[in-house]
Amino acid sequence: MTQLRWGIIGPGRIARRFAEHLGHSTSAQLVAVASRDPERARAFAADFSTDAAPVAAAGSYPELLARDDVDAVYIATVHTEHVRLALASIEAGKHVVCEKPLSVDHAGTMVVVEAARRRGVYLAEGYMYRFHPQTAALVEQLRAGAVGEIQHVEASFSFAADVPPGHRLADPALAGGGILDVGGYPVSMARLVAGVAAGTTVAEPVSMTASGTLGETGVDRWATASLVFASGVTAQVRCGTGLADENRVVVHGSRGRLTVPSPWLPDSTEGSQLELAVVDRAPETISVPPAFSHARQAEAAARDVALGQSPEMSWADSLGNAAVLDAWRAAVGVVYPFEQPTADVPTASGRPLAVRPDAVMRHGRIPGIDKPVSRLVMGVDNQRSLSHASAMFDDFTERGGNAYDTAWLYGGGLMERLLGQWVRNRGIRDDVVIIGKGAHTPHCDPASIGRQLEESLERLQTDHVDLYLMHRDDPSVPVGEFVDAMDEQLRLGRVRAYGGSNWTIARTEQANAWADAHGRQRFAVLSNHFGLARAHDVPWKGCEHVTDPQDREWLERTGTPLLPWSSQARGFFARADREDTSDAELVRCYYSDENFERLARARQLAGELGVAPTAVALAYVLAQDFPTFPLIGPRTIEETRTSLAGLEVELSEQQVRWLDLRA
Repeated sequence: MTQLRWGIIGPGRIARRFAEHLGHSTSAQLVAVASRDPERARAFAADFSTDAAPVAAAGSYPELLARDDVDAVYIATVHTEHVRLALASIEAGKHVVCEKPLSVDHAGTMVVVEAARRRGVYLAEGYMYRFHPQTAALVEQLRAGAVGEIQHVEASFSFAADVPPGHRLADPALAGGGILDVGGYPVSMARLVAGVAAGTTVAEPVSMTASGTLGETGVDRWATASLVFASGVTAQVRCGTGLADENRVVVHGSRGRLTVPSPWLPDSTEGSQLELAVVDRAPETISVPPAFSHARQAEAAARDVALGQSPEMSWADSLGNAAVLDAWRAAVGVVYPFEQPTADVPTASGRPLAVRPDAVMRHGRIPGIDKPVSRLVMGVDNQRSLSHASAMFDDFTERGGNAYDTAWLYGGGLMERLLGQWVRNRGIRDDVVIIGKGAHTPHCDPASIGRQLEESLERLQTDHVDLYLMHRDDPSVPVGEFVDAMDEQLRLGRVRAYGGSNWTIARTEQANAWADAHGRQRFAVLSNHFGLARAHDVPWKGCEHVTDPQDREWLERTGTPLLPWSSQARGFFARADREDTSDAELVRCYYSDENFERLARARQLAGELGVAPTAVALAYVLAQDFPTFPLIGPRTIEETRTSLAGLEVELSEQQVRWLDLRA
């Protein structure tokens, strides 16, 4: 087991318990502590120093992170500082245990997990109860069928705290409230028990209903939620900072129930007990030996340091927990000031954005745009909040991406607002390529272009978009009217280049002929569906694809840049199965013998190259003999990372033809 020397950031009450428990670990030693208040750090250091093992009081957080004798840090500050300090610690090469919540939301959790993955350091969220033998005993009993088939979980963690509005528990600026302070405990336990029922590590709920009581500052004082899991297991979770509750866990099964009287803070010296009550048997007490939770947590870090995470509290577990807490807060109406779509927030790290040295993004050129355009374009159509958008866009930028595709229609305008606020917050308007779209059905007419573009520019907080796409076509309207409407926006400087999204090649040719004859600018791009899988139908009315041989010939002959949407066939290369017809849209658009043969070949080549079939499908699109800038729509940083793997796959002309059944 690796010996780790620990530093503590934030010497509060929980940090004191952590320091006390470290003395009971054979693999951990406390060597330094840092606080915003130097005197507080000195007092804490004095309390835990001995002649044989002195503890240093660092003058600042950066000073602690710069110490060569600190291998790992325990972060115990207020919630809103966790992401910044975890990122700084990871960048310094330190292993990290961060008090819960790792971030105030799922977006920040993604950022920290990705940083730990990239840097190769250990990271764990501070749910210390997960590392205690009492939790292991609970799981062991449930897996052994002690209560029969698991059916329902009750879990609560609530206390009554009479605190002033400025206290961290009540302050929305500090992410106050019970859901983030203690709600993660019952949620994580419910997911753990439901995972046992499903035969997995943890399980994610498929639905949630919730209610709560908000205090005068707008944070939750008491909240409850009902969770339903795919296995049929249900859970009732409760939390609060304004109401005392019987903090316990009860697992109900077909034969009885198993109760954990003190699930979150089991006694460190006297041991703890589980209470089993099943039909036709006398009640039984299961004794668990004493253990120091934080010491076990530190020992897990030492044991699993090479893996980067421990099974007791994995990265996937933290990500899943954060997603449920996001949903819980949303259900009861808790929104913090820094989460508003117009919030002026810094980068997660507190530093300006920069492309990472290991970025693999390729770039190309589009006529009319005076800057390189990343070969992959980030779709701005599924971001849930400014925090989520900022995390996704920051990560994409750091990977070398600079092109973002959105539309007047998306999210009723929210998507444009999120993109615009992020660009403003980062101060990078000249560095990004903004692709806007308008004139979608039922407003598919030339007159709507100027009106919608004006509204889009206001939402985006800019005076122009780099590329504007007419989102749909109306063949009943003379093509020259659309071209003239776009030419007007070009002359006004509100658009640098334009094209059509879901325009047929025939109408595109007519538009270009009109432009040539009347001194207008031609289409710069076309944005239709294209990919390795041939589309037999399209998912939405008015969509167009260019996957037929004659379409390819036109693209190759004209060299028209293509911005293909759904280039990976809406998940066909990730999850298609002839026997699975549950996704009617996927079946309707892509299920055919030819496409399943393309899938088989993509899987074969993926196995040879050591990548996912989706990476091969994306590499196919990038390897065409005409310029392509595929649109991707990842919802998580993990999805972005796996999507970009396609950039590192170089396909030969023979492989391209073979994948497409042309060889």
